[in-house]
Amino acid sequence: MNFKRQVIFISVLFFSFIFLTACTKRSKDAITVSTSEKITALDTLSSNDTSAANDRVRTLIFNSLVKKNDKFEYVGDLAKDIKIGEDNLTVTFTLQENVKFHNGKPFTSADAKYTFDALFNANAAKAGSFFDTVPDETAPDKKRKVAHLTDISAPDDKTIVIKVSRPALINQLLSNLVTIPMIPEGTIAQQNNSPIGTGAFKFVTYDQVNSFVQLEAFPEYWEGAPNIQKLNIKTVTDANALQAELQSGGVDLAPNANNLSPDSLNALAQHPNLKVDKFEGSNIDYIGFNVEVTPFNNVKIRQAAAYAIDREKIIKDLLLDQAKISHSILPESAWAYSVGTKYEYNPEKAKALIKESGYNGEVIEFKYASNNSAVNQYSQVIQDSLKSIGLNVKISTVEPNTLREQLKNGQFQMNTGRWIGGNQDPIFYNNLFASSYFPNKREDGRNRSRYANAEFDKIIEEAINTVDKVKSKELYTRAQEIISRDLPLFTLWYPSNMIVSSKRVGNVKINASGDWDFVKNVTVEK
Repeated sequence: MNFKRQVIFISVLFFSFIFLTACTKRSKDAITVSTSEKITALDTLSSNDTSAANDRVRTLIFNSLVKKNDKFEYVGDLAKDIKIGEDNLTVTFTLQENVKFHNGKPFTSADAKYTFDALFNANAAKAGSFFDTVPDETAPDKKRKVAHLTDISAPDDKTIVIKVSRPALINQLLSNLVTIPMIPEGTIAQQNNSPIGTGAFKFVTYDQVNSFVQLEAFPEYWEGAPNIQKLNIKTVTDANALQAELQSGGVDLAPNANNLSPDSLNALAQHPNLKVDKFEGSNIDYIGFNVEVTPFNNVKIRQAAAYAIDREKIIKDLLLDQAKISHSILPESAWAYSVGTKYEYNPEKAKALIKESGYNGEVIEFKYASNNSAVNQYSQVIQDSLKSIGLNVKISTVEPNTLREQLKNGQFQMNTGRWIGGNQDPIFYNNLFASSYFPNKREDGRNRSRYANAEFDKIIEEAINTVDKVKSKELYTRAQEIISRDLPLFTLWYPSNMIVSSKRVGNVKINASGDWDFVKNVTVEK
């Protein structure tokens, strides 16, 4: 690097440091919240990047028509009333009164209609959830999309009416609407650089290079202005850096601090200016297998891996009881929860399965996202467990966005990660394991395991198209039995929602989903 380039490089670093220092400087009416993932898009409507960080910022700036309550039931958000018609095809949403966007414009059904038009015109990831992918009759080797919705209308300013093509799609409609942010007419082009929503906080600045967002309280927020006047969202991917930021006061609130190890969390709890709170979680940590590649194309290898991992011991000794063992994709409180095959720790059974499989010691690459000390610790324990039964496992850490692309493209054998939010509805079985959801078949394909089972496809299709809840639960139970037997994905545990905060921050109460909606209710000592 020549002298001129060195000067430019140092200058950029210096001014970035000055910017972030100025932005995060403690004030009496401001707090700084950290995220462990980079914020790559503020517009989650027309972007294909649906990372957790982007979606958590969404909950601060925007509202949706529908939200989930503590029991994972779908209730109104910007819709004060949701009525299903006698035909079981029509859903009428009556909108809340006195809701304003950050630009002062009242929220009306015309804005809701515009939002849906923008969503489908963009044809990005979230739009894909409103379509089925089916074989094309004119070309059997191709697929075509079939829309769930047949009509969207706005008969008056406070009413939006949506019609679905068949009754079973009503529940899926409500599920999909939870993550669709309502925007004002004519604003889709500016949403990524200067977003406008109806949320508790309005946009101030976004430094994409440093992944830093500044927000401020929206005084006319329809549910009441938040207590915090200014809110900074700062990306801190490195666990050691996050500890230092919390201890120095550079970060006031670290929700979902999953890049901190349990030991680090316990140590931070001893700091005189900090507190650590634990809340029950519903998200899921898991091990995913690519069932198309050796050796995980053999179900006995997948089952052996499951029997080899002593999850109870990991939760107690390594996670320090900051998690709860899971036997299903769904949380235990979900209405369609069932267990299927349980994989208790049994290394001898695991070794027998390895022997039966004919495995010859091929190297297995175990991938997970870098800069997460908690995942790094438990992954090394899992690696040792799998080696002890004869699996030749090598760890590989990958930058989070790169890993997401590799998983999408099938460039992995085995990985570990966390599903956030989606696992609370049994529809997730379809998204995660139906053969139609292969990533190479559709943009929103979540079947990263590339699992295909005709019996499962038939059962899950019937389940999501069954209006009778009792019948559909029976079908989801059968689906879980198949998945737990074939094991394209092995659930580990439900991680607790751990939050580290400054003692000047009060009323910290997060729901099981780990959503950031709670931030609008926290208080700050002035």
